[in-house]
Amino acid sequence: MLTQRAFATPPIGAYALQAAIGALHDNAPSIDATDWPQILVLYDVLLRKTDNPMVALNRAIAVAMVHGPDAGLAALAPLDGDARLAHSHRLDAVRAHLHERAGRRQQARELYRTAAGRTANAAERAYLLTQAARLGDA
Repeated sequence: MLTQRAFATPPIGAYALQAAIGALHDNAPSIDATDWPQILVLYDVLLRKTDNPMVALNRAIAVAMVHGPDAGLAALAPLDGDARLAHSHRLDAVRAHLHERAGRRQQARELYRTAAGRTANAAERAYLLTQAARLGDA
């Protein structure tokens, strides 16, 4: 396997870690069968190697999959002040998803709408508005 060879040659870089994360996703037959604890460990290592808000955002999703949506939401909190995400829809979209997983439909719906208003991509906007509409009037 390519990721095993990449890990066999130190130092292990960001691309090898990203490849390992991708391989774990690819090899899982479903979201529920994904090795989320291992993905979380890999994101922890990757986050130590790079100051990238998207890595932190993805790590928060892994935290939520391992420890529950509220833990994922707490992992997102440090990103609130990150200027690199200030105008992005991604933080609100992930928050919406985690609130939905926690059963807080109204908060999720509002965050999906906020995220939709922040993206310039028509397909993303349509998807986010569909997610909001799917939740109906909570």
